[in-house]
Amino acid sequence: MHKGVFDNLKKAESGARISIISYLLLAFIKLIIGVLYNSSALIADGINNATDVISSVCVLIGIRISRKPADENHLYGHFRAELISTLIASFIMMYAGIQVVIFAIKKLIYSQYEVPTVHTAITAFISVGIMFSVFYYNYNLAKKISSNSLKAAALDNLSDGFVSLGTLVGIFGTIIGFKQADIITAIIVGIIIIFTAVKIFKEATHILTDGIEVETIEEINNIVKNIDGVIKVKDIRGRSHGLIHFIDVTVTVNPNLNVIKSHDITVKIEKALSKNFFACETLVHLEPDDNEV
Repeated sequence: MHKGVFDNLKKAESGARISIISYLLLAFIKLIIGVLYNSSALIADGINNATDVISSVCVLIGIRISRKPADENHLYGHFRAELISTLIASFIMMYAGIQVVIFAIKKLIYSQYEVPTVHTAITAFISVGIMFSVFYYNYNLAKKISSNSLKAAALDNLSDGFVSLGTLVGIFGTIIGFKQADIITAIIVGIIIIFTAVKIFKEATHILTDGIEVETIEEINNIVKNIDGVIKVKDIRGRSHGLIHFIDVTVTVNPNLNVIKSHDITVKIEKALSKNFFACETLVHLEPDDNEV
C-alpha cells in the first residue's frame, strides 16, 4: 500500500489538532462571556464550538485508525475509519444544532430579551478571525492530501467563522435597539449547524456506500482508452476508502498478444491512473477483442 497515503494521514492529524485547540479555547471564552454579559447568540456559538471539539476528536481518532496497516481481517486497510468518524461528527453537530434552535425559540416565545455588552462583540470579532484562519489552513491541507474528513472539518471551520460573523451582527443589532436580534441570530446559528451537519452526512454516506462521481469515471475512461494497446474500455468500477481509490478496469486487447505484452498494457494503465489519482489500487482485467479474433 502507498507509503504516501499514511504520510498524508499523519499530516491530516495536525489539522485536526489545530481545530481541537481552537475550539476548546473559543468554546470556553464564549460560554463564559456569553453568560456574564447576556448574549444568547454568543452562548449558542459557544455550544457550537463545544460540540465541534467532540467532532474534531472523532475525526482525529478516525485518522489515527486509518493509519493502521492492512491485516487478515481488513485486507483493504482501515481507511474507511476516517469516513466513519466524519459520520459520527455529523450526528453530533446535528444534535447540537437542534438544541441551539430549541433554546433560542423558547427565549423568543417567552420574550426573554437581554442586552449584551460590547465585551460579547469583541469576543465574536476575535472568533471570526481565528476560525477563518483555521479554515484556510485546514482546507488547503485537505486539498493537498485529499482527506475527506479534514475537508469536512475545514468546512465546519468555515461555517463556524460565518456563524461568529452572524453572532457579531446580532449582538450589534441588539445593542443599537433591535432587542430580538441576539435571539434571532442564535436561531440562525442553530440552522447553519444543522445544514452543515446534513451536508457532511451526505458526503460521508455517499463514499461509504461506494458512491463515486460520474466525472471521475469519465476521467478514468479518457485516460485508459488512450493507453497504447487498449482497443476498447468495456467496464470501469471504482470506490473510495478515504484517501485511496480502488479502481477496477476491464479492457479489450489484441488476442494475439503474448503474456509479456499483455502485462505491459496492464502496467501502463496502473501507472497512468496512479499519476492522475495519486493514491489508487487498480485491478485490470484484459479480454480478447471480438473484432480482432
